[in-house]
Amino acid sequence: MSTPFRGIYPAMTTPFGEYEGIDHEQLAADARRLEAAGVAGLVPVGSTGESATLTHDEHAEVVETVVDAVDIPVVAGAGSNATREALSLAEDAADAGADALLLISPYYNKPEAAGFREHYRTLADAVDLPQVLYNVPSRTGRNIPVDVVADLAQHPNIQGYKAASGDLGRVSEVVERTRDEVFSVLSGDDGLTLPICAAGGTGGISVTANIEPERVSALAEAANAGDFERAREIHFELEPLNCALFAETNPIPVKEAMHIRDGASPIVRSPLTRLSEEPRERLVEVLEELAATPLEA
Repeated sequence: MSTPFRGIYPAMTTPFGEYEGIDHEQLAADARRLEAAGVAGLVPVGSTGESATLTHDEHAEVVETVVDAVDIPVVAGAGSNATREALSLAEDAADAGADALLLISPYYNKPEAAGFREHYRTLADAVDLPQVLYNVPSRTGRNIPVDVVADLAQHPNIQGYKAASGDLGRVSEVVERTRDEVFSVLSGDDGLTLPICAAGGTGGISVTANIEPERVSALAEAANAGDFERAREIHFELEPLNCALFAETNPIPVKEAMHIRDGASPIVRSPLTRLSEEPRERLVEVLEELAATPLEA
């Protein structure tokens, strides 16, 4: 069947200024920069956007700023561990103009399979937008069961899966069991975008694309075209950056990288802190090496 999400969708940071307030001017500029680089769409207010420290009003304001800045699809983060709260965030994102929703699985309370089904069906029935399930057990404490994903993929509004478990066997099984649906599997681990595309995925929601949007997009484009030799070359060019951007908790390193590259604000909201000295030195080296390695056409 068709794949509604294809290519690279940067997981945007939320820039903060003085007193950790949102810098909407910088946010809009970031969105336009990424659009000009040729990405498939943008993902604000996800984990990389520090959604856990944003108020509900700030969520909606960030989505609205990004929507107003670009003409490409905006996939807004809107998940929560409480179904009613997730529904409120999803409705607000829809009202702000989002084209689709990224829905992290309920965290901390660790629902059973029936709870996952009820949670996601409630959102899909109530909000008429394409929705992407987000499996990231390192942050939530539990995987979405593959049986649940296969079942939910039959809902017309549930059209994608962001795979961030690091388990390629699980990703492959999700691809296999959703092939007959209007459904896309996207990498949520930058270092695994290539193997996930090789297994039948169609792109990724990428942290690294904030720094190297053209290069990450070229990797996905090559993989989707079956040119795995070129995709591998780009993968190995990016791998040092992928590692450097996860040396400490995301989005600490990527905000520091944006600061080094373009002077963007490196501020993260407490309890996160600035990148420590040793990983910052390595990040500077990696960025210099990539700058000296032009992307071949």
